[in-house]
Amino acid sequence: MPQAAWSNKRERQYQHIKSSALKRGSGEERAEEIAARTVNKERAQHGESKEASKLSMQDMSPSRRGGLRSHKGSGGRTYRQLYAEAARAGIKGRSGMNKAELEKVLVR
Repeated sequence: MPQAAWSNKRERQYQHIKSSALKRGSGEERAEEIAARTVNKERAQHGESKEASKLSMQDMSPSRRGGLRSHKGSGGRTYRQLYAEAARAGIKGRSGMNKAELEKVLVR
């Protein structure tokens, strides 16, 4: 849902993000929501919007966050993913382990 206040750059960004989300299998409505939220957050962080939430201003940019939280970057698998894998492997004591301990046990 492109906004009248968006520049040509933001419109192109919106279309690019929307098409990427569609290629990943998101529905049309969800792809539009993802694209609009991302573009609006970028606008807020760059001072292009009249109002911006505190979270939008303090959080890292969506483009950086996506790479870090995609579970392929330096963070690796989430705690829940590790816990589920430990459950499948039948590891005892997994409920009392933290992420680092689960990673260590699953390497063995």
